[in-house]
Amino acid sequence: MLMSSLESACKSTRRSRTPVVNKIPFIPSSRHFKKNLQLSLLALPAFLIIFVFSYLPMGGIFIAFKNINYSDGILRSPWVGLENIKFFFTSNDAWMVIRNTLLYNIVFIAVGTFLSVVFAIMLNEVIRRSWLKAYQTIFFFPYFFSWIIVAYMAYSFIGPYGILTTWIEKLGFESFDFYSETWVWPILLTLINIWKGLGYVSIIFYAGILGISQEYFEAAEIDGASRLQVIRNITVPLLMPLITIMTLLSIGKIFYSDFGLFFFVPREVGQLFPVTQVIDTYVYRMLKVSGDIGMSSAVGLFQSVMGFIVVLFSNYVVKRIDDDNKLF
Repeated sequence: MLMSSLESACKSTRRSRTPVVNKIPFIPSSRHFKKNLQLSLLALPAFLIIFVFSYLPMGGIFIAFKNINYSDGILRSPWVGLENIKFFFTSNDAWMVIRNTLLYNIVFIAVGTFLSVVFAIMLNEVIRRSWLKAYQTIFFFPYFFSWIIVAYMAYSFIGPYGILTTWIEKLGFESFDFYSETWVWPILLTLINIWKGLGYVSIIFYAGILGISQEYFEAAEIDGASRLQVIRNITVPLLMPLITIMTLLSIGKIFYSDFGLFFFVPREVGQLFPVTQVIDTYVYRMLKVSGDIGMSSAVGLFQSVMGFIVVLFSNYVVKRIDDDNKLF
């Protein structure tokens, strides 16, 4: 009875939220800027970064449909239509890199989101407040490491004379060469990616938990609910909109990969390409060999268009299931 009443209260609270998007003017007036001058100046660097690195490059989309000739220049190079895209899909490695990109991102999104939510709940329920900042710092710190540092750290563990390799030999097992065994790398890359990003994503979910009204927890405590019942019937349902939004944002980049993870950590070992080659590293290597920026631009356009389609479809599915959790 207690849990059903708490569930109904949570659902009614979520459904009673009125959207405020339409109340925000699309084009702020000069009076609005004067009134919020300090906030506008604070947001100006972010707007400039987005404009310079996200909107201005859109003017170069036409490069994907040209055969760039450096002697004629970008504007006078001949049009080839969809030949660059066709060249990518007819190559021997196209479907392999698309498969690797999609499967890795699906695993990263599913496992990473689940563990981030679990760790955020642990921060809120298990860890003592006096140790909270220490745990946050320890788990958030790897996010600031560059992939080059992470690659050297991984090599110090699994390299020929690494810590883990030495332990395996001391335990009496046969020496194991991690950089020649393809089956182990999907596991290693998943673990390394989660280790590096777990603290960052979990703090976002932890902030979402702190935003839940304490009245729900106080009412559950008064009525004698256990901590697991509170997590299952209050914390997770009220955190679900944030989980959905973060998942949709991640799905938007499902055709993209973290270049540093797949390029530096495997150390460009050709034997590992069947399980470590993704679209981004494939385009980089092809551009490095052939110098054809038209083909690389075409693949980048393909990634963006497919990501846009996947986001629209995922948002449509979420909207049909629960309209309150949709992204737009």
